[in-house]
Amino acid sequence: MLATPRGGGAIAGSQQGDLLLIPGGVVRCEGATIVFVGDEAEHDRRFGAAEETVEAHGGTIIPGFVDAHTHLPFAGYREDEFDRRLAGESYAEIAASGGGIVATVAATRAASEDELVRLTLARLDRQLLHGTTTTEAKSGYGLALDDELKQLRALRRAAAVHPVEVAATAMPAHEVPPEWRHDPDGYVRLVVAEIYPAIAAAGLAEAVDVFCERGVFSPVQTRLLLADAPRYGWRIHLHADELTPLGGAELAAELGATSASHLLHVSPAGRRALAEAGVVAVVLPGVSFFLRERFAPARQLVAEGVPVALATDCNPGSSHTESMPMIMALACLGAGLSAAEALTAATLNAAAALGRAHRVGSLEVGKQADLVVLDAPSSAHLVYHFGVNLVRHVVKKGRLVVRDGVRVAPASAC
Repeated sequence: MLATPRGGGAIAGSQQGDLLLIPGGVVRCEGATIVFVGDEAEHDRRFGAAEETVEAHGGTIIPGFVDAHTHLPFAGYREDEFDRRLAGESYAEIAASGGGIVATVAATRAASEDELVRLTLARLDRQLLHGTTTTEAKSGYGLALDDELKQLRALRRAAAVHPVEVAATAMPAHEVPPEWRHDPDGYVRLVVAEIYPAIAAAGLAEAVDVFCERGVFSPVQTRLLLADAPRYGWRIHLHADELTPLGGAELAAELGATSASHLLHVSPAGRRALAEAGVVAVVLPGVSFFLRERFAPARQLVAEGVPVALATDCNPGSSHTESMPMIMALACLGAGLSAAEALTAATLNAAAALGRAHRVGSLEVGKQADLVVLDAPSSAHLVYHFGVNLVRHVVKKGRLVVRDGVRVAPASAC
């Protein structure tokens, strides 16, 4: 079986669950590009028998997953906070006591760039083994000029030697660092005047993100933090309406953001604004599950014409996972998506959230040959057979990089 969404942009509404299904489907790659998608008989009639093949009999071919929101380059873990939450403390209470993001900031600042490269490579490996072929990754655990640059340099070094394609996002406005708590507006000015220009000059990011939330950065501060994004050629992402209905979704639409993430408390007006502006809603069900909070209203977002994407939000405090299949299961069981809608959300719509839907996210002639073979008879098993890794093979840019669940050198083409 072959299952894929179709198109060169985000899909919304009832079409989000419309997949192309081809029993006995075949994908032919030449170099890094797909040149045929169809049934085996038609392939053999047009091309003859393939010289090199990746075996998919009994399985399902799908596009490689696109993880549209992560925080990969970090050091330190926060498992102690997990137990504290289980005992009844809230995320906000833990943050107020010196935990949360600032705890990871301290550990990341103390880590060397080489150590961050090693940690990031390990996380990219786990993503790849679970079928992710393209990922976004943010800074935001440095919160100072040198440390933000260190995070992004480590990310670039890791991406240069790993099959997973990385879209780097600058996020020095992830939190107000402890040394600036007395003057948050002063930190905003520092980010705009010094940190952003240094990141842009070094070419270390293609997008920018801000945590727009009560107690973090207000809508007014967020506007200031995003005003120069067009000048740097950066796409705009936004952490929006995670903890409170602050109007983050409306702001994302107003500013022409490519995506808005979290959205647990998005208002009806915010949903309408996202739909009208075509902003991709990146839903992060791992956060809701891990923190035992409400899920974003993914079913309503789809019904109201908002293109919905999925992501792991891989980070040490609120969603410590690299598994997109697990996220798909949570999106269906917790947030109301169908299995077909979740597949589109984890592939084509996620690619649109990263400005890559013209190139990745679906299995179509002319697109990049990024695909996964599942050890399952249909893509619905990603949700139905949850909690296990069904990824058999992974192909990135036409090269086999995971065979039978094991990472291999990219030496053979499909």
